[in-house]
Amino acid sequence: MSASDFKRTLPGWLAVGFVIFVTSGWTFWGIAELYYEGWGLPFPEPLAYLIPAAVCFLFTILALRWPRLGGWILILCGGLFTAWWWNLSARRAGGLTWQIALSLFPVSGLLIISGGLFLIEGRRRRQLHADGETPHTSWIRRNLSYLIALGIPLLIVIGVSAFQLPVVLGRYDDGDYEARLIEGNDVALIWAPAGPGWNWRQEWGGFPSWASLARYGKPPIGLDGKRDIPALANDMDKTSLCTYLTADGLSLAETPQNLWRMPTVDELARSLGRDGQNAGCIWDGEEEQLSCAVTPDKDMPLWNPSSPPIYYWAADELNAKDAYYVSYNGWVNTQPKTFGNPRHGYRCVREP
Repeated sequence: MSASDFKRTLPGWLAVGFVIFVTSGWTFWGIAELYYEGWGLPFPEPLAYLIPAAVCFLFTILALRWPRLGGWILILCGGLFTAWWWNLSARRAGGLTWQIALSLFPVSGLLIISGGLFLIEGRRRRQLHADGETPHTSWIRRNLSYLIALGIPLLIVIGVSAFQLPVVLGRYDDGDYEARLIEGNDVALIWAPAGPGWNWRQEWGGFPSWASLARYGKPPIGLDGKRDIPALANDMDKTSLCTYLTADGLSLAETPQNLWRMPTVDELARSLGRDGQNAGCIWDGEEEQLSCAVTPDKDMPLWNPSSPPIYYWAADELNAKDAYYVSYNGWVNTQPKTFGNPRHGYRCVREP
C-alpha cells in the first residue's frame, strides 16, 4: 500500500476502530452489570443492561454499510447522549466540571469523532465507485470490518460470562428464609424473615426508598406517597417500618412495637459473608470498598441470592439529603434518600 493510499484509507479505519472501541466498552459494562446488578431480576429485565451495546453495534453496522448515513447518526446520537449525560451528572454534582465532562468521552465523544470520520470514508467510497473500482474478491477481506465489529464484543461477552457464571450459579443458598441469627466479627443480630421486614417489594416493581422506610409510621401509616418526602435519621429511629414489625417479623402492627430496627453501616459490614462464613469486613467510616478478610458475595444467610436487591439501606445518613447503603460485595456508598429501585433493598434487625 502506497503512502497516498494509506492516507486515504486511514480515516475509515480510525472510524471503525473508534466505534468498535465504544461498542466494546459498552459491551463490557453491560455484561458485567448484568451479572452484578441484573442477576436476580425477572427475565428479560437483565437484558436491559445490554441495550447500549446493542444500539452501538447497530450504529456500527449502519456506518459500515452506509458511511454517510451512519456517520450522521453517530454524530447526532453521540451528541444528544453526551448532552443528556452532562445535564444529569451536573444536576447530581451541583454543576458541570471538567472531570465530569471528560469522563464520558470514551463512550460518547468518540462516537461523534467516528461519525465525522465515517463521512470522510463515505466520500472516499463514492470516489472509488466513480473510478470503477470493484470490491475485493476475498470474502474475508470484503467483510473484515464486520467480522471485527462482531467478534470483539462477542469475545468480551464470552470472557466475562466464563468468569462470572460460575460465581453467580455457585452462591451459597441454604433455602432458609426465616429469621436468622448472624454472629461473628464482634456483632450478633437476628435478621428479619421473608416478609415486610425484608425486601417488601411494592406494586410499582421496586422497593421502598430510605425516606419511605423512615416515615412509615408518620400519618397515614404506610409507605404510599412517602417515597419522595424528606426524612431524617430521627425518623428512621422512631417511625421506621422496622419499628412496626411484630415479634415474629412476619407482619406489621398498627402501633410501634420497637422490637426491630434498621441496621447500621458497621453492622451490615461486619455481617457480610461468603460461602456461609463471615467475610471479616470492617468499615472505617468512608464511602469506599470495605476492608475484608475475603471478598463477600450475595450469599445466605444475609442475602437472598435469587432476589433482585444487591444493596441494603443502612440506618445511617450522610446528610439531610443522602443516606448510606452497603453492597453485597463489600462497598459502602450513598444515594438520595428518595431513591428506590429493584436493586435497593433492606432488612430489619433486632437483638438476640
